[in-house]
Amino acid sequence: MSPFLLTRTLPLDATDAALRADVLDGLTRNPKSLPPKWFYDAHGSDLFEEITRLEEYYPTRAEHEILRVRAGDIAAASGARTLVELGSGSSEKTRYLLDALPDLHTYVPVDVSESALTNAAEALPAERPGLAVHALIADFTQSLELPDTPGPRLVAFLGGTLGNLLPGERAEFLRDLRARLSPGDSLLLGTDLVKDEATLVAAYDDAAGVTAAFNKNVLSVVDRELGADFELEDFDHVALWDAEHEWIEMRLRARRALTVKIPELDLVVPFGAGEELRTEISAKFREEGVRRELAVAGLRLDEWWTDAAGRFALSLSTAR
Repeated sequence: MSPFLLTRTLPLDATDAALRADVLDGLTRNPKSLPPKWFYDAHGSDLFEEITRLEEYYPTRAEHEILRVRAGDIAAASGARTLVELGSGSSEKTRYLLDALPDLHTYVPVDVSESALTNAAEALPAERPGLAVHALIADFTQSLELPDTPGPRLVAFLGGTLGNLLPGERAEFLRDLRARLSPGDSLLLGTDLVKDEATLVAAYDDAAGVTAAFNKNVLSVVDRELGADFELEDFDHVALWDAEHEWIEMRLRARRALTVKIPELDLVVPFGAGEELRTEISAKFREEGVRRELAVAGLRLDEWWTDAAGRFALSLSTAR
């Protein structure tokens, strides 16, 4: 049986404190906004799993295709003895890499959800005897201290999650990550690519309404955790393509003028009829832009792989 270690780098009340801060800040801004990380309570995570199986939602299938075809190339190019996965969740996609890395010593899944980490870890020791698993309960958007594990290390940041960060946030994240890497360590980065507007919008506004339910779930989280009185039927799901910034925006649009009370924050939030609350951006990328952003952070893009349809990319870069 392989060893399993779980390290908490977040205080026990960190999630509650972060939610309070984000809601207070986001709902008193103009325009209003909430970070997309609050979609993912248990129900939201189930809805997202359903989204990944929708015909309209191509990114997950495309990324799986690349990993399936290129896992051996990634392993050969990185030579990794430690695999670090940021936002690991169930670690499902990473199994392609775990299977392909012949000299892997340690797997470091990083997630804010303790249950996601422990559930994934329960299966791995039996499947891969000899693999050490050091799970971190941590927020990878904050300064992240990686454990002392054998190098070289391969950090996997998959699913296009980088696109949920604004440009300034992306730059700060990549700089901070580079500071944690040693020469010869690698970053495997998933990025959704710019394509026609119809395909992009459909991926975030499916015909069955699953993404709409996922989007509105953030209001349910605020209701449950902070005692708010959001009514989901008072808001419409909106997905728009911003051609100037090359990102999708998900919003919730008030159907009428209304007021929301959030007792836990002693906050009253007015919405005008048609007023929108931004819940997510999902930036889409081009190879030259990814190369430029990595270079500014001190990372050299060495490999660029896409699925057969050219919809999604995985890039492998090394610390300079």
